[in-house]
Amino acid sequence: MPEESFSDYIVYVDESGNLGLGDKVDKEFPLFVLAFCIFKKTDYAEAIVPELKKFKFRHWGHDLVNLHEREIRKSSGHFAFLSVPKKRERFLSELSKIIKMAPFTVIATVIQKKLLSSAQSPYFIAMKFCLERLSRFLEQHEGRGRRAYIIFEQRGRREDQELELEFRRTVSGENFNNEIFPFEIQFATKQTNCAGIQLADMIARPIGLHVLRPQQINRAFSIIKEKLYRGNTGGAEVCGLEVYPK
Repeated sequence: MPEESFSDYIVYVDESGNLGLGDKVDKEFPLFVLAFCIFKKTDYAEAIVPELKKFKFRHWGHDLVNLHEREIRKSSGHFAFLSVPKKRERFLSELSKIIKMAPFTVIATVIQKKLLSSAQSPYFIAMKFCLERLSRFLEQHEGRGRRAYIIFEQRGRREDQELELEFRRTVSGENFNNEIFPFEIQFATKQTNCAGIQLADMIARPIGLHVLRPQQINRAFSIIKEKLYRGNTGGAEVCGLEVYPK
């Protein structure tokens, strides 16, 4: 395939919250959040990846550690040193600066699971919304027809097979507007140490917390909000962040 047929953009995906419905909904976080982080490939390769590597070298002396929002939040595993307040403050300040300065766009869907029936898949609904908005973004920035790759983190053989099947149905026309999307799916393992997946992991939960408790101070979301896709109308809450059901 000739190089010029590929999109100039690549998309990394992560989620927050489990898929349990009904009496399995987590009362503390009754949401499922799916976040698409859209990077221009030149920005990703030439600026974002090197900056993240330098960050890891400063804090660990090597770049093999995978950034995980949950472990950072709980100061566990490779992040146990964050239990020391001064080290935590420095680490979070540097990471926040990287995310703030990194040029990428966010499209996210928050599923309010208490309002769904047990027959609906939070993941698949969220993916359809995100794919539809991604199509708008790419058409706006580079026109139609260029093949874009969307990278999901592996969750398990059965889950990945079901996701790929639903993904291919959606891009083949089973979506809200019956459009054909020129998208391809790829899966990354945790061992891949993928910068895009790790940054996406930092994005999903703060968005969910903003929807869950909008009046609460949320420094992470204040950074993310500026990266939400605004479409042609300039409305981030309309284009870049979908909450479903309303």
